[in-house]
Amino acid sequence: MDRTLHALVIDDEQPVRDFVCTVLENDGWKVSRAASAEDAFEILGQEKWPIVFCDVMLGGADGFAVLRRFKEELPETKVVLMTGHGNAAGALDATAFGAYDYLLKPFGVEELQSLSAALRDQITSRPHRVSIGKRAATQSSDIDLIGRSHAFIEVMKQVGRVATTSLPVFLTGESGTGKELVASTLHRRSGRADKTFVAVNCGAIPAELIESELFGHVKGSFTGADRDRRGLWEEANEGTVFLDEITETSLPFQVKLLRVLQEGEVRRVGSNQTQRVTARVIAASNRDVEAEVKAGRFREDLYYRLNAVSIILPPLRERREDIPPLAQAFADRVYSLGPAVRFSSEALELLQRYSWPGNIRELENAVVRAAAMCDGLIRVQDLPERIRNFQQQADREIAPGQIEPEQQEEWPTLAEIEGRHVARVLAHTGGNKQAASRVLGVDRKTLDRMIKRHGISFARTSSQNPNGFGSKA
Repeated sequence: MDRTLHALVIDDEQPVRDFVCTVLENDGWKVSRAASAEDAFEILGQEKWPIVFCDVMLGGADGFAVLRRFKEELPETKVVLMTGHGNAAGALDATAFGAYDYLLKPFGVEELQSLSAALRDQITSRPHRVSIGKRAATQSSDIDLIGRSHAFIEVMKQVGRVATTSLPVFLTGESGTGKELVASTLHRRSGRADKTFVAVNCGAIPAELIESELFGHVKGSFTGADRDRRGLWEEANEGTVFLDEITETSLPFQVKLLRVLQEGEVRRVGSNQTQRVTARVIAASNRDVEAEVKAGRFREDLYYRLNAVSIILPPLRERREDIPPLAQAFADRVYSLGPAVRFSSEALELLQRYSWPGNIRELENAVVRAAAMCDGLIRVQDLPERIRNFQQQADREIAPGQIEPEQQEEWPTLAEIEGRHVARVLAHTGGNKQAASRVLGVDRKTLDRMIKRHGISFARTSSQNPNGFGSKA
């Protein structure tokens, strides 16, 4: 067996550990096992360990400690962190600190096999790839990023991977999806974090002033220029400049911006002298940029200069599971020193059903207003009228008189739906009640009552169950 195909699996739950090991062994890997970070550290020097699969939550030192130790002593090692408690901040930390991937439990055979194939290709075709370097890892994120949806976690994994480079990044997404927050995150996770981060809303600056605002001007260059003034680009020297709504700029300004990006120099308005400026550029737009290029409103050469890395931020309606934690966080900020504000189940359900055309910005506005109006519990009547009207419209669309009687008779009862769903989840987890409880969002006692109430029978399968497995309770 080639030493480069040797993997180490670290997990304190034996069924999970056995499952991952079995899949990797069937894929041609030589696999070693460790039940804790401490056990892994004891055998760290025995192999080059090109691949490590490690759970985040271990009994002693956690997965981030393992990541840090391996990156310090074996920087070429590719570490895959596994977790049943995934969130956006964790994904960002993992990839920013050098993890190869951040794998969310429960996962199945196909997902592991796909990752195995990618890892095999990496270590066999590029065995001497140079590491980015050492980074101090910590489990606690210092960035306020809230989200647990797959869509948002995937975005944060991209952010973590590109943050440590100096490549230009182009962020696209609807208005209110958090582009400036992501830009700030890229800066704070980069080697420029101790330098200045300058955010510029290009759409809010008049066309005749944007050049002076960004590049500065000299005294007397135009009416009102009573002194020399350096621009925001110089303010961001050695740091990061964020150009929001870049597609709102004029074509003449785009030509000058392209020159600055190509030459790395700025010239103040009215001056013949250039100044060297080194700033990372992050651009953003809520428009279809390629359509703007085809329409001749945005320069193609500038687009490709800015678009070294492209990150698309999903709208809130595509990450609905993030709405409850986001809403609670916004409510907590209103009365940070007082009693916690809570949501009624009806209000929370409506928030998750609403389409949110204004995305996170609209959600924050709605929750802050409701928190200020309520008596400690946010109800449907506390929400803005546009959201309440959305509920009324939905009720009219499913009014009983508009439904065929035959369709109504065929609908199952809530009890039947619950029983079927619980049975399907148990089948998916191979009878693992811990995993099923987590998927259903209930505790073990509640799950046991559901199983008894619906007379659900199931068999606990082995750790080699092809449907995957659960994570820690």
